Amino acid sequence: MVQAVESVLVAGRGPAACAVVQACARLGIKAVAVFSEAERGARHMRMADESVLLGPAAPAESYLAVDRLVEAARRSRVDAVLPVPPALAGNATLAAAVVDAGLTWVGPDAEVLERLGGDGVEPASERGVLAWVTDDGLRLVTPVLRDRAGGRPRVSWTPPEGLGPLPPAARRLPELGWRGLVTVGIDPDGELAEVAAGFSLDMAVLERAHGVDAVELALASATGRTPRTAPVAEPWAAVAVQLRSTLPAGTAGRVTGRLPDLPATRPTAPVVAVTGYEPGDRLDGWYDALLATVSAAGPDAATVARAVTPVLTGLPETGVPHDGAEVCATLQRIAGALGPGRPPGG
Repeated sequence: MVQAVESVLVAGRGPAACAVVQACARLGIKAVAVFSEAERGARHMRMADESVLLGPAAPAESYLAVDRLVEAARRSRVDAVLPVPPALAGNATLAAAVVDAGLTWVGPDAEVLERLGGDGVEPASERGVLAWVTDDGLRLVTPVLRDRAGGRPRVSWTPPEGLGPLPPAARRLPELGWRGLVTVGIDPDGELAEVAAGFSLDMAVLERAHGVDAVELALASATGRTPRTAPVAEPWAAVAVQLRSTLPAGTAGRVTGRLPDLPATRPTAPVVAVTGYEPGDRLDGWYDALLATVSAAGPDAATVARAVTPVLTGLPETGVPHDGAEVCATLQRIAGALGPGRPPGG
């Protein structure tokens, strides 16, 4: 068993990194953020206990640079490296370099990532499964559907009818050595389309559905320790939303108004919203224009879709254009397609 992790380098940026930093605070773990020259003063670094400069704005020279991430972990004297996006969590070279540096890698082993061809991309299939993979097999298995309007998933939810049997390749993940969080994409024929480590954007569906903390689960897998938070007895329906800027690619902007921000005080919080920006923050054209994520749970997906909509409706002037209206339209379609929701406890 690996000794308890007391400090981690949070390898990532934006709302996802902010959510991980918040989770570390709840768990009493020191969080060290990383940032590029273009994001000095970014929200994820302001929230962290410490922050380390990686390098220039270009992702290949900062957020995705294996040598710079490992050196940042060494300099900050953390116990572990916790990769946030699939692009890092599925990087076998980074996983091996972290372990070679004498640090704990929070994710599947390098050889497992190499053998399974970790995609390193945010899964985009319309159907998928989220799970926590342990020695006992796939746990907290959570089917998910994704709305792909606009060319990328922006709303994910648990389908009331489930998704049927898992692809055989997905069922074999435990015996192939995968440990930790996994996001699986399923193609129209029911076969495995993608497999990704890390905190995919719809991992919040698993968190809300089961009342768990994904960071706590990931650390438990890395250390062999039992999570303190037990999942709810019966999983709930859940929805996760990604709010994005619609600025043209490569165009910078400045956030001038409040974005959704409702931090989770406990894993069973009914609605959780995490923004990567506060008023005055610069939205840099180098990176993904994800502004905030919102997730919620309830007795059925229709009820949850209606609960999330007010958080995204009538946002004040944010200073940058966003797809909030389109996201709300998708939520309304989900609510309408699934019919009237049962009242809580119904």
